[in-house]
Amino acid sequence: MIKQILNRLPRKPKSAEHREGGSSNSSSNASTSSRSSSAASNKYANSSTTSLSGPNSTPNYGVNHGSKLNQDVNSKLNGNSLASYEALPSFKDVPNSEKQNLCIKKLNLCCFVFDFTDPTKNLKEKDIKRQTLVELVDYIASANGKFSESVIQELVKMVSINLFRTFTSPPHENKALEAFDLEEEEPSMDPAWPHLQVVYELFLRFVASPETDAKLAKRYVDHSFVLRLLGLFDSEDHRERDYLKTVLHRIYGKFMVHRPFIRKAINHIFYHFIFETEKHNGIAELLEILGSIINGFALPLKEEHKLFLVRVLIPLHKPKCVSLYHQQLSYCITQFVEKDCKLADTIIRGLLKYWPLTNSSKEVMFLGELEEVLEATQPGEFQRCMVPLFRQVGRCLSSSHFQVAERALFLWNNDHISNLIKQNRHVLLPIIFPSLERNARNHWNQAVQSLTLNVRKIFSDIDSELFEECLLNFQENEAQEKEMNLKREMTWKRLEEIAAKKASASNEAVLVSPRKAIGKPSG
Repeated sequence: MIKQILNRLPRKPKSAEHREGGSSNSSSNASTSSRSSSAASNKYANSSTTSLSGPNSTPNYGVNHGSKLNQDVNSKLNGNSLASYEALPSFKDVPNSEKQNLCIKKLNLCCFVFDFTDPTKNLKEKDIKRQTLVELVDYIASANGKFSESVIQELVKMVSINLFRTFTSPPHENKALEAFDLEEEEPSMDPAWPHLQVVYELFLRFVASPETDAKLAKRYVDHSFVLRLLGLFDSEDHRERDYLKTVLHRIYGKFMVHRPFIRKAINHIFYHFIFETEKHNGIAELLEILGSIINGFALPLKEEHKLFLVRVLIPLHKPKCVSLYHQQLSYCITQFVEKDCKLADTIIRGLLKYWPLTNSSKEVMFLGELEEVLEATQPGEFQRCMVPLFRQVGRCLSSSHFQVAERALFLWNNDHISNLIKQNRHVLLPIIFPSLERNARNHWNQAVQSLTLNVRKIFSDIDSELFEECLLNFQENEAQEKEMNLKREMTWKRLEEIAAKKASASNEAVLVSPRKAIGKPSG
């Protein structure tokens, strides 16, 4: 019975004391850390972090950072213990042999998380912590020897405690907000940013440092750590997201073993955003990272990357708030076309699938992206999708919203696109000619009328016979349409007359137009 009770007791008090007080011998630190390296990599992981088992699993990206550890550290330093929160000696005041031990002590000192919602609280301690963090940044940046495993372990622990936190913003609703509503919201600024910024800078210098052994550091900067780091991209503070963007890109570059996992984890964030919430603060930053990653893809493209295009990037055009990240999304899409021109047909048909019907500003963005894609499209791929594409362009030309019609007409200002259209004019001009003719005659906006006349002149100059043929067909169709409308009106008039006669001959209820009913005497 006693043995069972003893087995249930925690067995890590010695390692905790060892981390809290540092050590006088760096080699004993390293040996102790190496014996527990397999367990240490998951030591600070959030137990609620969900493994990425598949695209249908619900992501939980762990901004609630393993708060148990944070609470344990704070409980040791709060209350009466906070009075002993004193600055440690400077690195220049100790010999080189003791600098790594002092670094560990300083890292432990920075594990205490202060409350920044009250700016008048713990001013002295906050200043000590900030000065200590600045010293650590300088030490990491100027290090001239490989970091020991104990330093790496303590640094990752300190970074986890300070960065991985629960955001105070209200939970996302499962309905999209309009783009202009999101843009008008005041950005939230984290009051703890003066400390968070230095922590981010410290970790960035650590990852970028040539003295950081990637094979050793990957035990602590592991999948769990990467997931929780990705969870921070939902921060409302744009300053934090900018740092995260740089840090994640450095991690992707240094830890090659993590690259597939990072791409997969980002995909899951996108899936959650597209198909569930349509609300996430860091989509633009994640796409910016992916833009540089896509730029480095080797040719020929792997099937995984093509699936990412079809399953993630193209559906990202669907959310209403696409304007918040469209610039970065358009860059990623264009990178794929430049890498593999055969993907142009897939991309263009994907754009047509998600083409907006009632959102004019979104339509203008789509036309701008379409121009960038077409600029990198080869004639063979253009011919595969040009018919459905120019049916949509024709609808845009006919739009009563002058910006949509104007942006569609600007396609002819691009030499490459203009040449593609000219080469396939026998197919394309009959499709868009009715829209051009109606614009020239009836569009309310003078600029649209002027641009339309310029486009008509281009076609007339390069192939007058085709132009005249299209004009003749349009006139014939217009005459037939007028004749059909006239016949329809005559048919309705005859029906109204018959109905009026029946109404006067009987007392049955018959639908009669008001003007007919007025002209007949009551029965």
